[in-house]
Amino acid sequence: MATSKPGTYDESSIRVLKGLEPVRLRPGQFTRTDTPLHIVQEAIDNAVDEAIAGHAKLLAVTVHADQSVSVVDDGRGIPVGPHPVERTPVVEAIFTVLYSGGKFDKTSGAAAYTYAGGLHGVGVSVTNALSQRLECEVRRDGRTHRIVFAGGDVAEQLAVTGKATGTGTAVRIWPDPKYFDSPTIPRDELAQLLRTKAVLLPGLRVTLTVETPAGAETQQWQYREGLTGYLVEIAQGEVPLVPIFAGHNHATETDETFAEGEGVEWAFSWYETAKGDGEAFVNLIPTPLGGTHVSGLRSAVFGAVTAFIDHHSLLPKGLKLQPDDVCRNLRYVASVRMLDPQFAAQTKDKLTSREGVRLVERMIRDPLEIWLNQHVAEGKAIAELAIRQALARTRAAKTVERKRSSSVVMLPGKLADCESSDPAASEIFLVEGDSAGGSAKMARDKETQAILPLRGKGMNVWEKDAQQALENEEIRDLTTALGVSPHTLDDAIDWTRLRYGTVAIMSDADVDGQHIQTLLLTLFFRHFPQLIARGHVFVACPPLYRIDVDSAGKKRSAKKLYAMDRAELLSWEDRLKKEGYASWKVGRFKGLGEMDPPELWETTLNPDTRRLLRVTLDEGDRPAAIERFNLLMAKARSGARREWMELRGNEVESD
Repeated sequence: MATSKPGTYDESSIRVLKGLEPVRLRPGQFTRTDTPLHIVQEAIDNAVDEAIAGHAKLLAVTVHADQSVSVVDDGRGIPVGPHPVERTPVVEAIFTVLYSGGKFDKTSGAAAYTYAGGLHGVGVSVTNALSQRLECEVRRDGRTHRIVFAGGDVAEQLAVTGKATGTGTAVRIWPDPKYFDSPTIPRDELAQLLRTKAVLLPGLRVTLTVETPAGAETQQWQYREGLTGYLVEIAQGEVPLVPIFAGHNHATETDETFAEGEGVEWAFSWYETAKGDGEAFVNLIPTPLGGTHVSGLRSAVFGAVTAFIDHHSLLPKGLKLQPDDVCRNLRYVASVRMLDPQFAAQTKDKLTSREGVRLVERMIRDPLEIWLNQHVAEGKAIAELAIRQALARTRAAKTVERKRSSSVVMLPGKLADCESSDPAASEIFLVEGDSAGGSAKMARDKETQAILPLRGKGMNVWEKDAQQALENEEIRDLTTALGVSPHTLDDAIDWTRLRYGTVAIMSDADVDGQHIQTLLLTLFFRHFPQLIARGHVFVACPPLYRIDVDSAGKKRSAKKLYAMDRAELLSWEDRLKKEGYASWKVGRFKGLGEMDPPELWETTLNPDTRRLLRVTLDEGDRPAAIERFNLLMAKARSGARREWMELRGNEVESD
């Protein structure tokens, strides 16, 4: 086959990845690669989805002596007949085709799984792609069927191996160690994962067997008390300040906002040593990084408690409560069920579905308000705790303010500052242009969010020293607003002068916006490196597209969606088709200034629904980063930059 000469860009330059090849080429885009635990979890989640649907009562996991893992359930068994379109056995397609499975079709009566853990659908096909060998045995229709894969491909065709009593699926996985930092599955994490499945599905019997030279060791979990018992267990004997508030609330058939069955089950209380921590799940998938459902829980708790405080006139004059005052000592367990959840990545560590906030807040707030007003003594104990936290926070903020008051600083006139003087709670958004700055000022939370509009594309400071950079008015205004001067990694910095804990770059979601973002990142990397090292610098991710979806019957109400880029737009459109929607309109934002303030708030500023990426750099990567900035930003490297663009320009992702 003919290949391109170095430096050329023609038809032969394009490589088309087929089957599971994309997974093997870049496994980190599809799963965690520290250990094989997550690819095993994909098989566990499939078994649990059978239990969620009411078809399985047993989940048995075995870690064999050869480090392979078996996952067995007594569900319906994966279908083994030919797929009506693909013409291959369905069980083969599920393990060899990305984005295949029974979790996409949510139309009434057609879904194999109404509530399941995955939107992405790459699931066990990723497990197969990253395994040396995978065996699947299906008990269905009175017969046992067996298919074997090696390196992601079919090694033994599907065949009937005998008769079967009952139904179910057994999958045995031999992870390929070359794709993982460690080939060993962390047993404690696996046990914790399986235990939570038992907690969240009362009645499901879950076992973990580990084969050792001394024999097999088996643990078993089966909870009858559900989330309340689990909260007591993770509190490790600590007594809550008030009785645990537990309950569940799910949408009914007549609900006009959410589908029947969507909702949340919860158990939470306040503890002396808790730090607003807990465990949250979406369709039984653990989300250790939280997400919109946790934001919804915090919002519900804050709203209900502040309503109780206002009703009983408990708040001292001049004191203003913040969500963290109420939720700082909260410990919770929450299990959410929702159609087609969206996660930040295939690892499903964080829920990003905007519906998560509204769903959980609505389902919890009213029941909690009722409970507080029926248990006034307990409500007042919670209120007193929140007020103590607010008073402590206010005293700390005043201390910081006194430290700053020794010198008078004239802030830039175009800075719309926030009311809070607590750096930990304050955010500043560096916004491209006066138009976008105006929208951001109207959309922001004035209590904690400051807006600094920047004029067009800033100075390239890569080859400028600190004094030269400060000659630029935009950089001088930014420095004054931050309260921290340009510095190096070795300089001693008085961090009590930093006015904002979050410094967010907010530019348009187009090529010009990316250029402005690059110039600002160059400024921070070159002249404010300790801001990055301390985790203060972020990049806001506004959407590029808006999708206005028309209603399609009683169960499919009109809604407004947003997409970060074209790939996400296509994903949304594919999902809408599968959900039964027939028509929608797609609009492309020309810039942040084109968004209405409510849109800008919901998509880019609201902490509950925005996407804000922290800028990080490992010290070991600093030399490579310096070389890349030299290549891209140094005037003396223009020739090398042009050569690099000719060689690598086809890899650029732009709209």
